[in-house]
Amino acid sequence: MLFDKSTYTERRKQLRDKVGSGIILLMGNNDSPANYPNNAYRFRQDSSFLYFFGQHREGLAGIIDIDNNQEYLVGDDIDIDDIVWYGSVDSVADMAAQTGVEKTMPMRSLSDFVKKAKASGQTIHFLPPYRHDHMIQLMDMLGIHPSRQREAASIKLIKAIVDLRSVKSQGEIEEIERACAIGYEMHTTAIEMCREGVTEQEIAGRIGGIASSRGCKVSFSSIVTMHGEIMHGYPSPRPLEAGRLLLVDAGAETNENYCSDNTRTTPISGKFTQRQQEIYSIVKDCHDYALTLAAPGVKWWDVHFGVCRLMTERLKELGLMKGDTDEAVRQGAHAMFMPHGLGHMMGMDVHDMEGLGQTYVGFDDEVRPNLEQFGTCSLRMGRRLQEGFVVTDEPGIYFIPALIDEWRSKGHCAEFLNFAGLETYKDFGGIRIEDDILITKDGCRILGKDRIPY
Repeated sequence: MLFDKSTYTERRKQLRDKVGSGIILLMGNNDSPANYPNNAYRFRQDSSFLYFFGQHREGLAGIIDIDNNQEYLVGDDIDIDDIVWYGSVDSVADMAAQTGVEKTMPMRSLSDFVKKAKASGQTIHFLPPYRHDHMIQLMDMLGIHPSRQREAASIKLIKAIVDLRSVKSQGEIEEIERACAIGYEMHTTAIEMCREGVTEQEIAGRIGGIASSRGCKVSFSSIVTMHGEIMHGYPSPRPLEAGRLLLVDAGAETNENYCSDNTRTTPISGKFTQRQQEIYSIVKDCHDYALTLAAPGVKWWDVHFGVCRLMTERLKELGLMKGDTDEAVRQGAHAMFMPHGLGHMMGMDVHDMEGLGQTYVGFDDEVRPNLEQFGTCSLRMGRRLQEGFVVTDEPGIYFIPALIDEWRSKGHCAEFLNFAGLETYKDFGGIRIEDDILITKDGCRILGKDRIPY
């Protein structure tokens, strides 16, 4: 376990206090077979279960019975057959003691326990499931069809967990910085390898191996591509070509699930062309401008649109945009170039707690998402910042040929865009710069002891 048992005991106490009544059911993950049961993908514990119970073993669940002030670690001890193949592990009782839980329960008893509690009138609080084995288990226990489980999940529990996990402790920040240190090595290696003839897959394999060699893994499938205009451009066997740009968006995840997430864009020939340098300087200035705005009490929504206004002004100087800046941003013309949000929360998940629902993670009662406008609908974050938040700062400028063609054919935002000029950029690709920032008492700082060059 990353922390001592008092940390997990206190976290569960805070969760009980926020939820107030009923039973909290937190499902740990099971092994996930790749093609048959004994050939599983690398195990990854559910982040919320790990946050409150601290145990990495598969086949566990946690129960917090608020009404009766009892907690249970649910799971089965392994048998001799498992010991022969995988070695001995701590008993469920030992794991419960390590995390400060007094009671245990075999997995076969979980369904009866939940059904009895439900029959007695207790509310069963559960999170939106994302694995099908959990969906089946919840259907057996609660009679809720998998297609309805996300909407039936406990909003009170979701909001309580978001409140607790959003603000990172010093220990969590240190673990994120361990991930950042691995990410630094991954990205500097990618920059060193970036030259004509090397393939995208070679670079992706090398940086993924760096994470593995540290006993960790990548925090998401690495994006390594000359087609930076594709948001999720995964590596191909294509050799790098002189004169183009390589975009690498990658990060590491520690054994305790804490993540890093950085992006760098590198000229394959070793030097930017004038046109590439012009666009790169805009993205860099937008990245740095966000650092001057982000602070406790500031709405991330305002940071995002402050960056969008700066980007629009600079693109007007290049002749790619025109008209009133504020009106262009209000109508979403800037989304031609940056169709995503400025950043997202990060922690035990690279998109922290995204499985709980982005409306609850990135927004609050004051700032609600706008789902009607292209680009704006993709914002993962808008809420007021608090000290201890970790968010990504990742502006980008992309020239997406299909999007240019579609908007031009429809005349969309034509009063703000120079479509004739955009035609000459269709082979440009895209540029993004991304760092992980911690909201501090007075502002923010980039996480990681060593700064990846940009």
